[in-house]
Amino acid sequence: MEARVGNNMRRVFVVMCVGMVLTVFGALVAAQQADQKQEPKLADKQERNAGDALDLDLPKITITTFNVVAPVLAWGYDGNPVGGLRPEQFHIFDNGVEQQARVDVSFQPISLVIGIQANSAVEHILPEVNKIGNLIKPLLLGDQGEAAVIAYDSRIRTLQDFTTDPDKIAKAVKSIYPGSTSVRLVDSVEAGMRLLAHRPKNRRRIMLWIGEARDMGSQARGRETMIDLQLYNIMFFQVDMSHLLETLSGPPREPDRRALSQPPAAYPMPMNQVATPTTVAEAYGPENQVQFMPLMEEIYRDAKAILKANPTVVFTRATGGNQFSFYRGKGLEQAIEKIGDQVHAEYLLSYNPNKEVMVGQGGFHQIKVEISSPLVKKVQTRPGYWAAALAQ
Repeated sequence: MEARVGNNMRRVFVVMCVGMVLTVFGALVAAQQADQKQEPKLADKQERNAGDALDLDLPKITITTFNVVAPVLAWGYDGNPVGGLRPEQFHIFDNGVEQQARVDVSFQPISLVIGIQANSAVEHILPEVNKIGNLIKPLLLGDQGEAAVIAYDSRIRTLQDFTTDPDKIAKAVKSIYPGSTSVRLVDSVEAGMRLLAHRPKNRRRIMLWIGEARDMGSQARGRETMIDLQLYNIMFFQVDMSHLLETLSGPPREPDRRALSQPPAAYPMPMNQVATPTTVAEAYGPENQVQFMPLMEEIYRDAKAILKANPTVVFTRATGGNQFSFYRGKGLEQAIEKIGDQVHAEYLLSYNPNKEVMVGQGGFHQIKVEISSPLVKKVQTRPGYWAAALAQ
């Protein structure tokens, strides 16, 4: 009996020893596996630290590329837009160097901001303006288009954010009422740009401003606003109320330089260019007479006279848009219809400026479009854009 008990105790002792050995062995194996798992992480960390150290030793090079959009309108000899042109017929030049352009012949959805002057001067006109909300969708936007509505006097009010609902657009336009005497036109354009800046890149960005051509009280600078319009690829259109206001309320508070009724010396002209009836007509006259490039280059040299006198002329022509005037309610509807005709008849060219025109060439870049077609008499597009020079 005692021998049997002793044998059992020995078996228990052996089992306990074996268990302890297995436990220790398992712990060692687990520790080794954990070390093996951590080694790659440590190596990765060391590589990252080495990479960080390397980044500190090497200069960081940033290459900036951007997309230039040029809406193109091809006019025929009959005075109407020419349709059916093929992509290979278009040639676009940036500072005289031809670029590899993409031609979008399909209609891109529109994001439109409508800005309406709402100060005390337009009190008698606003009832006519309030009616045009129902025209925006069918004449300008199309099925996939969207619009936002801004009213401006001394305040800048966003009455409707972007919507595709024509009833909401019409309601926002109808709700505008006259306010103070200020006309913060340039500030309102800045507000419209902030709205458009967040729209998808595959949408056309357009502004339609209805009001006077003058500005009173804005804090933003017209030159920087014009440059931003170009950088954001925004087309600017204006329907000018000035002539109708003159009819309703007598002489305007400020001379209308575009009427060409002032002596030539009263008009701001580019540096070293004499103000004569011919040169003034070229700069301020009808669209088919405009030679706007000298004035554009002067504006980029920070000349302020033209922007102060009539910022909307600069905004429209600098972006490829147009300016229309109206003398009665029907004239406003007709102007919106003409803007819609232009927008829907345009070809949309886009390109990424190549290194040849970007390296060392900061400032104003002139855009020129040629179309290889005997049907085309005249080509209309934006005159150019502003860009910073790239280093070698």
